[in-house]
Amino acid sequence: MADPTITNALRACASGSVDAGIGPRPSDLTVRLGRTGDLPAAAAVLIGGHSMALATVVATDETATPDGDLKVRYVFEPTAPGAPDRFVTLLVSVDAARPEVPSLTTAVPAANWHEREMQDLFGIIPVGHPDPRPLVVHDGWPQGVFPLRKAFDGSRRVPVEPADEFPHLVAEGEGVFEIPVGPIHAGIIEPGHFRFTSVGETVLHLDARLFYTHRGLEKRMEGLSPLDAFYVAERICGVCSVAHGLGYCEALEQIAGVDAPPRARLIRSITLELERLYNHVGDVGNICAGAAFHYGTATGARLKERLQQMNERLAGNRFLRGLVVPGGVLLDLSDDLLRSLAVTLQDTLSGLDGLMGRIEANPSVVDRLDDTGILQHQAAVDLAVAGVAARASGVDRDARRDHPHGAFADPNPPDLHVVTISDGGDAMARLTVRALEARESIRLVGELVRRFEPGPLQVTLPDPLPGGRIGISAIESPRGEAVHWLRTDPRGRVERYHLRSPSYHNWPAVALAAETAIVPDFPLVNKSF
Repeated sequence: MADPTITNALRACASGSVDAGIGPRPSDLTVRLGRTGDLPAAAAVLIGGHSMALATVVATDETATPDGDLKVRYVFEPTAPGAPDRFVTLLVSVDAARPEVPSLTTAVPAANWHEREMQDLFGIIPVGHPDPRPLVVHDGWPQGVFPLRKAFDGSRRVPVEPADEFPHLVAEGEGVFEIPVGPIHAGIIEPGHFRFTSVGETVLHLDARLFYTHRGLEKRMEGLSPLDAFYVAERICGVCSVAHGLGYCEALEQIAGVDAPPRARLIRSITLELERLYNHVGDVGNICAGAAFHYGTATGARLKERLQQMNERLAGNRFLRGLVVPGGVLLDLSDDLLRSLAVTLQDTLSGLDGLMGRIEANPSVVDRLDDTGILQHQAAVDLAVAGVAARASGVDRDARRDHPHGAFADPNPPDLHVVTISDGGDAMARLTVRALEARESIRLVGELVRRFEPGPLQVTLPDPLPGGRIGISAIESPRGEAVHWLRTDPRGRVERYHLRSPSYHNWPAVALAAETAIVPDFPLVNKSF
């Protein structure tokens, strides 16, 4: 049940009415503030007195409902290890004729991108935001066109208007230079423009501009059937298809009031660990590429390739797509496949240990990684950084434990060892956490397989789904916690879906960590996140 002490504390700080209710889950709490002006004080109560962090912000266009307004939900989560699995939502109504809310960014730095995106896509202005530049929409996007408003036709092409140069920080002084990099890069990575301000090779400031390939998937999912929307969610990130597919499914299953069968939950967690494993192993190799350690690059690629070939045997494709489905899983894992998997994992463990031994014994590589791209613990907390990057800066958070999902939601969950480094925060710490987590994933898969018992793979979801319900889930993806928010319309189709990916909270930390490095080491900083 929701904690009444939180409700009482919020009522004490608010000058307007406060309506509290349970939801979306029985352990969650939704508090509707009568005045938008009470938002900063309410957020301060949750972050200060109750040690919570901002998990996500979801804006919705509800102008067609009897309320006739826009709404914004600020979703917070506990930060203390072992705290109850809970989300607390602060809900505010925004007048569509004057869409303004007080900005939280100065007090809650993690709100920065959320508020800028809300301004771009809904036209809701965060009053007092320290950096109100556009985030998602780019040069030439017409003023007053907000893609996630219900009146916007997502099928039409928006004409581009002439645009001035994008505003950026200008630093002047003797020996100060600007180095523009991108947005097009010599590789297959997504476009990103990085404007370095430097003195010599020392980075004074980095302004990172992203979202060049924003695909509008949240708009695309409006009105889709739950199954059709699942295929979009699963493909949001090519190398996180299990994590995002599972996050969507668990939110959907909350709305449907069903649970996946025990064997399906085990298979879901096995595939989630396999996805984490091939990403981590590949990223160790990528970090070696940033340090020009070509043996490490080749070894990481070889180990990742072996794992992805195993993925293809398990799911029919190298990215494990289509295995997790609403209601359970599509495919079982036979004894023959499990025996082959065990051999592959043992070889991976041996290869990873050998690779890490060579990295740690190579002084030139260690020198490049040590004290490079430092992210201080408090900065990681303030920005709500997720995953490896957070744990390498001493933040003890892992959604498998803090928001149990898959087999970790069972009454007797697997024993999880959360890898945290308290005195690191640099590229070497992030590399080390990644390698230790890869070993932990191999161990976890073995434990999960030993728990297998015969049983069904799927349950049937009601058709249509209940209308007007909200589901929320948090999944530990290879990059960290991903928060999925889903609401159905009166027909049981998707009315609003919002994903807060871990990279969304981690990118601002990349720019901050780069300011402790030199320009040639930025690839190391970037790859280590």
